[in-house]
Amino acid sequence: MFISRWSLIAVMLGLAIAVETQAKSADPPCDKYPPAKQSRCAEIWKELNKEDGPLIAQFGLDQQKRRDEGKINAQQHLAENMAFIKQSTEKRLERLKARMAKE
Repeated sequence: MFISRWSLIAVMLGLAIAVETQAKSADPPCDKYPPAKQSRCAEIWKELNKEDGPLIAQFGLDQQKRRDEGKINAQQHLAENMAFIKQSTEKRLERLKARMAKE
């Protein structure tokens, strides 16, 4: 399967945007809590990201394998990355909310 240089650049740019979007979402969830609870919220958020690291890595490996096998193209790869990032972030936000409710 031949991938044009521009398609590859577009995918890489899309991934960079996705990572940046996820990184930006790392702190704002805690902004809604009182200042006294924000540091604990940030700790929990980091824990949640660490807990999900293996799942995220496995998704990436599985997706790359499918891409290498020609089962998905660059556009599908990017779309799936964006959907996965959105879904996994939403799940972490739900878990953050539940853990903060216990605090």
